[in-house]
Amino acid sequence: MKATPEHNERIAKMTFASVYPHYVTKVEKKGRAKSELHQVIEWLTGFDDKKQQELISAKVTFSEFFQQANLNPNAELIKGVICGYRVEEIENELTRKVRYLDKVVDELAKGKKMEKILRRA
Repeated sequence: MKATPEHNERIAKMTFASVYPHYVTKVEKKGRAKSELHQVIEWLTGFDDKKQQELISAKVTFSEFFQQANLNPNAELIKGVICGYRVEEIENELTRKVRYLDKVVDELAKGKKMEKILRRA
């Protein structure tokens, strides 16, 4: 499945604040803690709890969110399918980063061990 320019633009303009509550609901519904969600987000982006809350309050777009992020160098080890896309094959850099985030949140919700989610080379 190839992402269209319109799809990539829609993702870039989406706010982290609009998606974050869905992440929380998804992981808590599966018995995981909000603190674990924050740990996964921090591993991927470098944003601690305080910074995550600032970005939510500021209603930053995913474009702005990932411009400020210090992406974990092991993020490229995130592989697999999320939302119908094979993460490692997504050509648009921003869309790939957003799908990295979706993928690690999904893994958390599916009960994967934290050591596996926080990939270490």
